[in-house]
Amino acid sequence: MWFQSGRRRDLCAVLYDAGELCGQKLKTRLERYYDLRLDPQSFYGTLDALVESGHLERRTEGIYDVYGLTDAGAGRVESYYEWLAARVENGERRTAGADEMGGADELGDAGESVVD
Repeated sequence: MWFQSGRRRDLCAVLYDAGELCGQKLKTRLERYYDLRLDPQSFYGTLDALVESGHLERRTEGIYDVYGLTDAGAGRVESYYEWLAARVENGERRTAGADEMGGADELGDAGESVVD
């Protein structure tokens, strides 16, 4: 599973749009989107996990760590976008159990919090 939480997915989405960002700017953008303060230790732990999984790359620029998506990370964002767009374009809002949701194992639990 490429992301285990909405936060990982959303970090990748912000970087897909921005290209590269230092950690603090990335954190600030996500905090504005969520309208809440993120715990720095948890936030940077999430970045480390995405670097370790090969979805982000990190480089040092002066005293800052700068993050950007790898090709694998960009591909996952695009794949998720396509999957989500197909659901929205369907235009029919309905509830379904996890067994009825195609790809639920790959995409994670539909009930997960966006800030985990």
